[in-house]
Parts: sequence; structure tokens; C-alpha cells
Amino acid sequence: MAETEANLLRHFPLLLPQNREKTVYEGFISAQGSDFHLRIVLPKDRQLKNARLLFSWQLKNILNEYRQIVQQRLKQSADLVSFMMELKMLLEVALKNRQELCIRPASRSFCTDLLNEIGAVGWDKLVCVDTSFSTIKLKAEDASGRKHLITVKLKAKYPVEPPECVVDFPVPFSLSWTPQSSLVNVHSQFLAALDSLKVFWDVMDEIDEKTWVLEPEKPPRSATARRIALGHNVSINIEVDPRHPTMLPEFCFLGADHVTKPLGIKLSGNLHLWDPENSLLQNLKDVLEIDFPARTVLEGSWLRGLSTSRQSFNVLFGDCPYCSKPITLKMSVRKP
Repeated sequence: MAETEANLLRHFPLLLPQNREKTVYEGFISAQGSDFHLRIVLPKDRQLKNARLLFSWQLKNILNEYRQIVQQRLKQSADLVSFMMELKMLLEVALKNRQELCIRPASRSFCTDLLNEIGAVGWDKLVCVDTSFSTIKLKAEDASGRKHLITVKLKAKYPVEPPECVVDFPVPFSLSWTPQSSLVNVHSQFLAALDSLKVFWDVMDEIDEKTWVLEPEKPPRSATARRIALGHNVSINIEVDPRHPTMLPEFCFLGADHVTKPLGIKLSGNLHLWDPENSLLQNLKDVLEIDFPARTVLEGSWLRGLSTSRQSFNVLFGDCPYCSKPITLKMSVRKP
């Protein structure tokens, strides 16, 4: 068992056990310079033939034509390491075949049809198209004025075969497609998806603008988690449901017990105050009975109190008490 685990870690360092029994593995498999997310759930007897495979939509799409082979190898492989080695080899083949299919000369009629499709969408929506006419990037704005991109990758049998669409969404983008569909359908479904996620992005933008978000530093539109500073060395980590962004999110407090426990008790006691009609940030303020401190206020109070901080004219220098990263804060100067 130990040797198997060591081999798995050596060949697949991004695939890690998620429980002590080592019946659940989650992580990434690498091929052709890209990482693909997957999850493997083994039964209690750890028999590989009865395992469940959960692939990301990208990996599932790539291996769609090889799914029977994947299941066959799952039943016949001696252990998880050998199965993963075969899965990686199969993924390499699938990616290579896909690349070969994409490298095709674009016919005059194909180019003409595609240009007509772009024109129907609107040339102002086009960001770029590659020289092989196989990858198109389109843009759009949601109802709040945020800008978004969708990358459309055409396959060899387009439009009979649906294109692959890449978006920065917190939920999968499911494209409805028929052989009669076109880029107009892609863009209209993209707009509809943006509209369905408007409230989620409004919620996250308010948090980013009105609190001190510690992590992630530069959240993409797909990010659903935020770690927010509450005070000296105390923060709350929330995971927002994109489909129900104003409902109570998953959360945990981070910091010393004597500070976090009262916050947890206060939140539990005030849950009846939670109103889905209000924004998530307002609800957090109500149930925690606090005002979230702004980044500059917290930084200034911390830096002034640190023995290691120093000031040059109206600029403070010091280290963040959360992550120890250097902080530079320009202080406002009061006019006499």
C-alpha cells in the first residue's frame, strides 16, 4: 500500500487523497501542458472496478469518444497507479487527435459562412479571430456594465459538431446546439447566462469594493470564495452559491478562539435577521452586528501599532499581520 501511494505521488503529484481511508482522491491530471480536474471515489474495499470517476466538463468533453475504453481500463487495471498511467496516455492521444483535427485549411465557403455569422452577431462584438478561423473571441456587457469574454473554439465538423466555449463563469456554461445553430446562438446564450449571474456578480463586487478581501488578491469572475478581514488577526471565509447569492453562504471564522467563538454565537443567534431581499454584505453586517472595516483603516491602525513599522513623510511601511506580506500605505494629509 505504501509503495502504491509513493508511486502515485511521484507520477501524479497533483492528485491527493481527501480522507484518511484514502478512498477519495481529487486533483489534476496533466497532459500536453495543461491540467485537468478529476475526482476518484473508491468503495470501502478499494476495488478499482467499482470506483466512480468524476471529470471536469473539459476532461469529460475530451474523453467523450473514449469513455468505453476508460471504463474498460478501470475494471481491468491492477491498481490506481496503473489506471492513472493508462488514463494519461489515453488523454495524450485524445488531445493529439483533437489538435490534428483542428489543423485544417479553411475553405473559401467556410470562411465566407463564418464571416457572415460574425456579421450577424455584430462586428463590434468581435474581439479577435485566429488565422485558421478556428478560434473566435466575442465580448459582451452584462446589465451592470461589466465586460465579459467568451472564447469559441470551432471543431472540424462545425456546425454539425458544437463548438467548445470557454468562459470565466462560477457555473458550467451549457450550450444548446443543433446543426442549424451559429455564432448568433452562442452569443445569445452567452448573454442569457450573463443575465442569470448578474446578482451573484453584484454581490461579489460589493464585497470586493466595501471590505478588505484578503484572498484571493485578484479574484476572477469564476471565484465564489472570499476571505474578508474583520479586525486584528480575525477574518471570515465565505463560499457563495452562484445560483442563490443572497442566501446564507458557507462560512468559517479564522483567528483566535476567544474572538471567533463569540462571533459564531452571535451569527447563530441572529440568523432570523437574514433577509434574502438584502445584499449578502448587508446581511452579514446585520447578523454579526459589525461594520466591515475598510482596507486603508485596518492597515493604518495596524501599521501605526507595529514596532516594525516606519513612516516616511505621509507613507507608512510594514508587514500585514495576516500574511506577513509588505504593505505600503499612503496616508491622507489634512489641510490646515
